[in-house]
Amino acid sequence: MSDEEANAWRPHERLDFSAIVDRPPLQLPDGARVVVWPVVNIEEWDISRPMPRMASPPPGGVAPVPDVPNWTWHEYGMRVGFWRLLDAFKRYDIQPTLSINAKVCETRPRVPQAALDAGWEFMAHCYEQIPIQKITDQRAMMEQTLDVLTRFTGQRPKGWLGPGRSQTFVTPDLIKELGMQWFGDWVLDDQPQFVNTRHGRLVSVPYTIELNDIGIMLTAHQASDAMLNRTRDAFDRLYMDSANGARILAFGVHPYISGASHRIRYFEEMLEFLSGRDDVVFWNGQQICDWFEQQALTGTPRT
Repeated sequence: MSDEEANAWRPHERLDFSAIVDRPPLQLPDGARVVVWPVVNIEEWDISRPMPRMASPPPGGVAPVPDVPNWTWHEYGMRVGFWRLLDAFKRYDIQPTLSINAKVCETRPRVPQAALDAGWEFMAHCYEQIPIQKITDQRAMMEQTLDVLTRFTGQRPKGWLGPGRSQTFVTPDLIKELGMQWFGDWVLDDQPQFVNTRHGRLVSVPYTIELNDIGIMLTAHQASDAMLNRTRDAFDRLYMDSANGARILAFGVHPYISGASHRIRYFEEMLEFLSGRDDVVFWNGQQICDWFEQQALTGTPRT
């Protein structure tokens, strides 16, 4: 461990403990009660490395290189699944956040260009799909990621998400040092939180493990409609909780999973369910960050 990592603050040193029942209520505009934060994850898988995930377990249980079967499974998401998700979001007039490995802009620009044209927000998601702990020079990788995305979109990303929400102890300091305002790696709350860094304060926008198609469909191998049902259950509870202040419902999907032919109808039904309420707003990460910081100016949230 480098001296920088050894001396970095641990997560519990970056924010105070706060029980949600002790906070003043956060207020959304126009009587809204729940923010839905949709996130689509687009990844770059290097065929010369073991694949980040597997739909087809290898014979003998040893990860092969090259892993052609699982690489092509991921590639299906780029060629087919993404376009189903894009059409679904367009149908319900929703602009999600695109969590994207920057290298995709170089290898398959047709995909991120479609998202850019549709008005999606771009959230930096490393250069390739590799856990941050395995990257030798984290700062250089993050700079490369931001530079590629800035050239492609014309705007420097303001939000960050590590692959698999991975971080080292110094990652929050680097996120702020490199000019970003918020990140989604910490799944520790139903409301945004302020996180201290060596370079000032960041906003932790609450992302999710539980409403994520990887955990539901790949890890737990549940039925094709499981994410729809779980999202309904989560929304009902968060809506009830929102009587005591606004709540965030985030969900994360991947084109090679939710964009599959046997799952896409349930994803479309999920969007229909969530968009059917007048007191629900669909926001991207920056909108959530800006709203939370404005609430802080009026003295609402505790830090």
